[in-house]
Parts: sequence; C-alpha cells; structure tokens
Amino acid sequence: MLTPAHITRVVGAALEEDAPWGDLTSTTLLPSDATATADLVAREAGTFSGGEVFAAAFHLTDPSISVDVHVGDGDAFAAGDVLASVSGPARGILTAERIALNFTQRMSGIATVTAAYVRAIEGTSARIADTRKTTPGLRAFERHAVLSGGGHNHRHSLSDAVMAKDNHLAVLKRSGVDLATALRDALSRLPHTTHVVVEVDRLDQIPAVLDGGAHTVLLDNFSVDDLRAGVALIGDRAQVEASGGVSLDTVGGIAATGVDVISVGALTHSARALDLGLDVRID
Repeated sequence: MLTPAHITRVVGAALEEDAPWGDLTSTTLLPSDATATADLVAREAGTFSGGEVFAAAFHLTDPSISVDVHVGDGDAFAAGDVLASVSGPARGILTAERIALNFTQRMSGIATVTAAYVRAIEGTSARIADTRKTTPGLRAFERHAVLSGGGHNHRHSLSDAVMAKDNHLAVLKRSGVDLATALRDALSRLPHTTHVVVEVDRLDQIPAVLDGGAHTVLLDNFSVDDLRAGVALIGDRAQVEASGGVSLDTVGGIAATGVDVISVGALTHSARALDLGLDVRID
C-alpha cells in the first residue's frame, strides 16, 4: 500500500504545509552555497520503519540531497545508533528535517510497539493485526509500520471486506431482519473472494453467525474464559478473532485461548513517536 506515488503525494503535502512560502529561517540566515552532513540518530532503542519516507522528504525538497539509510524497515536498533545520513545543500536539509523526522518517528514508534505485542504472543498460533483506528490520510504509512514491527494488516478500508459490527447488528434487529438470513443473502451477492467478518459480544450470538456462513467471528471484549468457550464453540467452522481490552499485559493470555487473530487498535491510535534526532556533523 505504501507506493512511491503515495509517498510522494503525502510527503509533498506535508512539506507544503510546513513551508508554504519557503523556509524563511534557512533562506535568510544560511549562505546559499552552504553544505551539511547530518545523521539520523536514535535517542532510544526501537524498531525502525519509514526509510523510504525519510528519504523522500529530502529528495522532494532538493533532489541534489544525498540520503543513505543504514537500516531496513523492521530492523531493531539501540540508543545511539546512526540510522541514516544525509548530505548536500544545508538549506534543503534543514527545510526537510522536521517532516522527515515526524514521519520516521511516528512510523518507528508504531513498529516498536507492534514488535512488543508480537514478542508477547510468541509460541502461540495467533497473529497481531491492526485496525482502522489510524490517523486520517496516513493509513498506508501507519499500516506499513505495523508490518515493519512483525504485525499484520486488517482490512484496509470499508471497501475491502464485509465486517458487521454491533451497530450493524442493531440496525438489523430493529428492522426485524434475522442475522443468519441477512448473512446468507449477502454471501449470495458477494464475490466469492470477499471475506465476511461478524463481531459479537456474547456467546449466544455465535450460532446465528455460524449458520449465516461468516468466515470470521470477532469476539469483542470477551473474558479469557469466554474466549476459550467461543473458540471451542466455533471450532473449525470459522476463523476466530479477539478484540477489545487488549494490552501488553493481557495479550499473552488472550493468545493462549486459541484465537487466530488479535486486533489491537492501540498499535496505531496510541503509539507514541520514538525519540529520533537529526544531528548536523561539526568537523
């Protein structure tokens, strides 16, 4: 999803927002022929993401700036590590600095927290997935960061899969429509490649979802005991996803119940930006 064209469009818009009429400080203070070399330095340990995005911020500002990214997306690093280096016209480097850092800090923060969740469920058959709780306009960037951390992506948009949540079920009930019947009708009209997910918050809702032929049953805010019961009830008739109440403290116990997928909104909506800095070398 994070294509070069998408990176150019989003990073270009960010640069325009940050310097709509140019960088007043750099153009009035720095000599036009001044050059610089700067290093992207980690102030704390983490997992890297956003190398292409980091480079794009500089190249879109001034194509003559050279960018050398020393680590790959998904690589772990320690505090003090030099993750990338840039060299070229000083004005361009300092104009692009904040946008390059904003994206890389945000993406590396998401990758780092995702990697922590993935480590917490090692030894189980579950996978960690993100949700649509992303920053508007930055979904492809943030979901790429989840992949960098070893996680998986859920549906990218409302157009990618059928996912009936509590409000959809409430409307069906208010309309007097039987859930199993509604699901079978939907499946008859959908392409065979379209995945159907139904969210439930009680065990007694599961039989209708299975009767309707859903491919995944999402158990929302279930206790660990109810998750085990749900996994046993569903068996091999559908994939089992767990969501709600997931934290680093609880995710291991949730994974141990036998669920296939654990979706975690906190990967994107609560991840803090990692502390990275761009340090100009003074030789």
